[in-house]
Amino acid sequence: MVLDSTNPIIEVKDVSFRYDLRNSAETLSSINFSVQKGEWVAIIGNNGSGKSTLAGILLGLYKPQFGSVTIAGYELNEETKWEIRKRMGIVFQNPDNQFIGSTVEDDVAFGLENLNMPYEQMKMRVYEALHMVDMYDYRHADPTRLSGGQKQRVAIAGLLALQPEILLLDEAFVMLDPKSRKDLLKTLQKLKSRHQLTIISITHDMNEAASSDRIIVLKNGTISSIGTPKEVFSKELDFEAPFTEKLRRILQMKGRNVPNTYMSEEEMVEWLWK
Repeated sequence: MVLDSTNPIIEVKDVSFRYDLRNSAETLSSINFSVQKGEWVAIIGNNGSGKSTLAGILLGLYKPQFGSVTIAGYELNEETKWEIRKRMGIVFQNPDNQFIGSTVEDDVAFGLENLNMPYEQMKMRVYEALHMVDMYDYRHADPTRLSGGQKQRVAIAGLLALQPEILLLDEAFVMLDPKSRKDLLKTLQKLKSRHQLTIISITHDMNEAASSDRIIVLKNGTISSIGTPKEVFSKELDFEAPFTEKLRRILQMKGRNVPNTYMSEEEMVEWLWK
């Protein structure tokens, strides 16, 4: 993947934040990172590390005491946050809270109707979005009666119909079964590649984090490390490892001649077939 490092779509500079201004303890302290268009960045950390607060700042829900956030060319403030939100879509862990329409296609069309989009254009957007997430055959179904994985696909389709530049996933896979989670991760990987979609995922799921291009590790409100999954999971040993890394470590403990560094799922499969 070729990225333009000169013009990041998200840039966070020296951001610090605390909920109680009377308390000197900061929830976030001197946070610095940038995200390129078409990049998937996962933000991980234990409870209390500041992940949710950082997500709130990116959405304009919280104003940092220090520092600045620039998204899609706009410096985030009270005047620009609504323009920025037009360029972002957010998927929460419980998709039931996002359903409005009585059918899947009505729900996907809801945001477009609010934009007063012409009917034929709206119809095409809904058609394309449902095909992107493999849910077109369920277009007449009641979204509340779908499986967890299908509900999340519909929630994502509703956002994709709006054609956001950035997709923010806030623990979006936590309620899904392993198969639904794996299928959705593959779908998002395809969408990212085909449409240069930028993805920020706030997650406890290390398998989800392993699907990203880069990982930001938060500890006690500061960035502990930033790097590729290989770089992060090779040195951040106090986090639960993704499945393939767990397997590699087990094989290593059993004395098998396994590589000494982190392997992705593809690398593990290739090594096992040798």
